[in-house]
Amino acid sequence: MNPLFTAALEIQAFCDDRDWGFCVIGGLAVERWGEPRFTRDVDCTVLAGLGDEAPYIDGLLAHFAARIAEARAFALTNRVLLLASSAGIPIDVALSGVAFEARMIGRATPYRLSDAATLSTCSAEDLVVLKAFAGRDRDWADIAGVLQRQAGKLDEGADRAILVTAVVDRACGRQRA
Repeated sequence: MNPLFTAALEIQAFCDDRDWGFCVIGGLAVERWGEPRFTRDVDCTVLAGLGDEAPYIDGLLAHFAARIAEARAFALTNRVLLLASSAGIPIDVALSGVAFEARMIGRATPYRLSDAATLSTCSAEDLVVLKAFAGRDRDWADIAGVLQRQAGKLDEGADRAILVTAVVDRACGRQRA
């Protein structure tokens, strides 16, 4: 199996064992919903809440190696914990805390990797929202790939409606009155 998927499954199992809300975002979710591309790390999110991040950070650091000195302090300040899997694969853990992120994790679905393995990934719509907020050139290219591959399948409803619709319109060169 791809080492990135193995690393993602490793952190997913860790979170599942603790009953923590979790899903994969970033490049591995792009592989599921958009145009597959090279990625070097696993991006995921753990529902840690606001103000209660320390137990999540400490639990993760007790099991996974930190990639930087002062990883705990960095995570408390930036809400991202930089870890490595047991095989040394980089894992970036976003510490989720707002309502949209909680709903995103609740909407996550299994991505079948093999007969024996599934990986919980965010929805295509939520991936578009995350990528639009990040707003880098690579993110806009990822959005274009998702929109192309998922044409006619995206749910533009609920709390994502305005942003997903705006992103689709921008990508298609449309303007709304």
